[in-house]
Amino acid sequence: MKMAQISKARAYDIVRSPVITEKATLASEHNQVTFRVPLDASKGEIAAAVEAVFSVKVTAVNTLRQLGKTKRFKGFVGKRSDYKKAIVSLAEGQSIDVTTGV
Repeated sequence: MKMAQISKARAYDIVRSPVITEKATLASEHNQVTFRVPLDASKGEIAAAVEAVFSVKVTAVNTLRQLGKTKRFKGFVGKRSDYKKAIVSLAEGQSIDVTTGV
């Protein structure tokens, strides 16, 4: 994977928040951490941002686009925002504690 050169501000903009779900917790047993990222972030940018912010070695990044649901609120139709998730695989022996802040 080609690593991108990014600024510290862009790195913090890319890593928006960790995803804390049952599935993400099960993936953490295999050295994987899931983050919400901007729709325009590439895999190289995501890998560089995680390495810069958390000082770990990234081996792979898998991404997926989650389309927002259409919901009704008091009879009005609305739509939740689309977002992108990144599943980041870390090198053996590396870990990120997502329960604490950055």
